[in-house]
Amino acid sequence: MSEKELIIIRGLPGSGKTTLAKLLSENGKYPVYSIDDYFTNAEGHYAFRHQDNHKAYSACEEHTVEAMQQALPKIFVDNVFSLDWELEPYLRLAGTYGYRVHVLTAEHYHRGENRHGVKPEQLQRIAQKYKVKLY
Repeated sequence: MSEKELIIIRGLPGSGKTTLAKLLSENGKYPVYSIDDYFTNAEGHYAFRHQDNHKAYSACEEHTVEAMQQALPKIFVDNVFSLDWELEPYLRLAGTYGYRVHVLTAEHYHRGENRHGVKPEQLQRIAQKYKVKLY
């Protein structure tokens, strides 16, 4: 029996999480879920609405559950995940459905800009609370 893998890609807005997830998913062979999906329309236009953020998180988790129920061999989730508690639902789901978890942190070396319009001072605030578990 082959392993089932949950690959979580985390990082600041604009760090390239979505681009990396799409690349690693072999151009859509495996599903990629993100809270950004909730705010992106069919034409690919992104419009964040803070009041709907909780709905976006729920939708991302629901899509992940559906993929796990289908026992897909690889599932990618890309979100900021700046704090450990944001990862917890996915870690629980992985345990429930027998997925091995990999957490990748995207760093901003490519000089890209975030498509979300997050201002530099907001990025600094997120970065200050960011926790990386190395051990």
